[in-house]
Amino acid sequence: MVNKDILVIYPETISTQIALYKGTSLLFLKNIKHNPEYIASLKEPAKKIEFRTSEVMRELKENDADLNDIEIVVGRGGLLKPLNAGVYEVNQKMVDDLRKGVMGWHHTNLGGLIAFEVAAKIGARPVLADPVSVDEMDEIARISGHPLFERKSIFHALNQKFFARKYAKAHHKKYEEINLIMVTVGMGGISVAAHRNGRVVDVNNAYDGDGPFSIKRSGNLPVGDLIRMAYSGKYTQDEMIRMITKQGGYAAYLGTGNIHEIDRLMEKGDEKALFISDACAYAVAKDIGAMYAVLEGNVDAIILTGNIFHSDRFLENVKNRVGKIADFALYPSVNDIEALAENAFLVLKGELDVQVYD
Repeated sequence: MVNKDILVIYPETISTQIALYKGTSLLFLKNIKHNPEYIASLKEPAKKIEFRTSEVMRELKENDADLNDIEIVVGRGGLLKPLNAGVYEVNQKMVDDLRKGVMGWHHTNLGGLIAFEVAAKIGARPVLADPVSVDEMDEIARISGHPLFERKSIFHALNQKFFARKYAKAHHKKYEEINLIMVTVGMGGISVAAHRNGRVVDVNNAYDGDGPFSIKRSGNLPVGDLIRMAYSGKYTQDEMIRMITKQGGYAAYLGTGNIHEIDRLMEKGDEKALFISDACAYAVAKDIGAMYAVLEGNVDAIILTGNIFHSDRFLENVKNRVGKIADFALYPSVNDIEALAENAFLVLKGELDVQVYD
């Protein structure tokens, strides 16, 4: 029986969630909220890491955590070089790549960096699992239409791998034996992926806003119009990127990217809000249809994850369009904390190898 503790570190934009597990039992879960203005004032990665690390250590002390019992510190995976799925040691090479943003800077980069610092302080092992840069795409899926552009795999890998394994186990199968179409609706983008025998062989780049539009991302836009707007002289590059990744989707159409405000509008029967929700479901269904083609019609299930699937209207709209493809499985949550803890637990049990990032 595994009796050592696992510390999970999950940084978000203006907060840091931490969870302490003994084996698979949750000891405590805390969302450390940070002052948004102070967070914004921390421009250098080193200062961001130092501040959040100190906050995590303070919270552990206040909750009387026995630091000697913590065997593994597992962080949320950030933008790293393309790599296979699985658990990775947070080594110096990974730290360097996360700090300099080898594939871009995002607050998820802080997960591995904070885990590295905390683990050094308490004598534990720092790891991360299934970062967003997991890349298992078929070569044919990388072709974009022009050799200067290659389709990239940046998506909700942790969430999708976790629920894919959970679904397979519930149906007495191995993840490596089934084909799935998976949709994850995050607070950023929407990932729609084809899983073939344990590999994500095709998926949209949700980080850059590719795929269906979401709460704040614009999704696929008319390329010609986008180019003409970029060269109109009205917008800077940063403004265009914000338009696509932070000020698009529901936020652009409805004037709010707050999911609770959007839900209230829909509950009150706001026609525009309902129409945009229907359009989002339409876009999701279209991409599910595309992944059906990728899997050549051999689909065991369509799995939907994310809080938006609490909406009966949204769910029914998707099902009405693609429900004939395969059975649906619904996990209306994200559960990344539990997913990270499970990966660390499997390492402690010796059922998962820890890979080397190089």
